[in-house]
Amino acid sequence: MSEVSTFRLYLLRAMYVFIAVGLAIFKLAPAILHPENLSPQDSVVISFLGAFALLAVLGIRYPLKMLPLLFFEFVWKSIWVVAFGLPLLLSGGLDPNVSFGGTETLTNSLLGVVLVPIVTPWGYVFKQYLRAPGARWGKQVQSPTSESTDVLKGVDRPAVVEGRRAK
Repeated sequence: MSEVSTFRLYLLRAMYVFIAVGLAIFKLAPAILHPENLSPQDSVVISFLGAFALLAVLGIRYPLKMLPLLFFEFVWKSIWVVAFGLPLLLSGGLDPNVSFGGTETLTNSLLGVVLVPIVTPWGYVFKQYLRAPGARWGKQVQSPTSESTDVLKGVDRPAVVEGRRAK
């Protein structure tokens, strides 16, 4: 962890706080206080965002271990902006009065697309996620030669004292 500066760790923590507090105030609180206003689709989105906010709280304590959460944040927001937000904005179909999928979502998504790459410790990401060897795909197989060479495995062996066996 020493390869990531303290300042960068604070930036990551600030990002996790920003996500958790922002979701708690602007999405979760209104939904919890007025659940009758939610459609079934919006309730799914709120549940997802609630889980995301809780994981962001975990990121405050473990900023590097929770980096995949920020990767996910960046990727889904980038996809939404490119595939839905900008086309809706350019066609004039972006509704400023809806909570999900309107101008508020576009603004928040653009904010995530800009801020996440700024706070990400890219050197650490390349070292830990791109250059590091991946986990094996199957069971660890022990070679037959290593099993046959250690015939006395688990058997107490006599102690050797100055080149001779002790009695």
